[in-house]
Amino acid sequence: MVFSKPIRVLAVFSAFLLVFLGFQAVRSPMPLTPPKGTGDEKPEFADDPSNHPTGEPSGKLWRADDYAAENPNAPRINATLLSLVRNEEVDGMVQSMIDLERTWNSKFNYPWSFFNDVPFTEEFKKRTQAVTKARCNYYEIPKDHWDVPSWINNDLFEESAEILKEQQIQYGNMVSYHQMCRWNSGLFYHHPALRNIRYYWRVEPKVHFFCDVDYDVFRYMDDHNKTYGFTINLYDAPQSIPTLWPETLKFLAAHPEYEIQHNAREWLTDSKRRPEHNIKANGYSTCHFWSNFEIADMDFWRSKPYEDYFAHLDRAGGFFYERWGDAPVHSIALGLFEDASKIHWYCLARRIER
Repeated sequence: MVFSKPIRVLAVFSAFLLVFLGFQAVRSPMPLTPPKGTGDEKPEFADDPSNHPTGEPSGKLWRADDYAAENPNAPRINATLLSLVRNEEVDGMVQSMIDLERTWNSKFNYPWSFFNDVPFTEEFKKRTQAVTKARCNYYEIPKDHWDVPSWINNDLFEESAEILKEQQIQYGNMVSYHQMCRWNSGLFYHHPALRNIRYYWRVEPKVHFFCDVDYDVFRYMDDHNKTYGFTINLYDAPQSIPTLWPETLKFLAAHPEYEIQHNAREWLTDSKRRPEHNIKANGYSTCHFWSNFEIADMDFWRSKPYEDYFAHLDRAGGFFYERWGDAPVHSIALGLFEDASKIHWYCLARRIER
């Protein structure tokens, strides 16, 4: 039987195709590389940079000479270890104190300042004072600093809290958590007990400190003109802060003079590493300094740019209608109103228990 030329050509092509597919089936598979898109260009790190020993910062450092707790002429400056803590968290607070006293404060004996929205119990006072030679101070937060402000609509808050709960935003439906975020954002440094204090190291319950620190961190901040010290950056849940950046832009439009040169705006608005966060947060990367650890100069929070910024945010209602945390609020303010060189990374190993 003789086939026409087109059929013979088709047969030859089919045979070639079968051979090619058979070869592809038995050869080693080629790795598939997805096309690059926004957010794929990231720094190449062999491992986590925070795992590398960094040593101490350069420059003048104050060592633990003459820092005895009972020495009235010790070179301590006006600084404190600060904790917002409840009576029932005494076990976790004592654990954090033991760690920080062992690694740092037993050498420098800076005072502890504890804050609570209710009076501290005698048990809390006895147990915390027992683990340090430094002075411990116990303060109650003024009612007008803690209560939900009068301009917040309670019905709207409850509806918003349910939405946050449905979106699985942690603590979103707890009014006390919203109160805490607001107080930590813009009210703690107005407490009368801190009026003459400049620097603080925030310490949370259930924190482990692993690194021995042999220099006065507060003196380091003062001597090197540092405003803020942090240990880690994290991304926030964008669903918890959708209007924080738009409200910030409204504030900047009214006060363009507050934004300074050489700031960290690019970090705040980064859309490459997590583009979906930037979209959901309406222009904010959601990257922030995790304020569970912060060593900071309260004069920055007391400055007019920050005070005006907090007042604007407070009136906008996002501390209650959304879940604006003190970490993104502090971070945005620092990223816009402070020179980036005044922000310091403390590479201190620590862990928080959950």
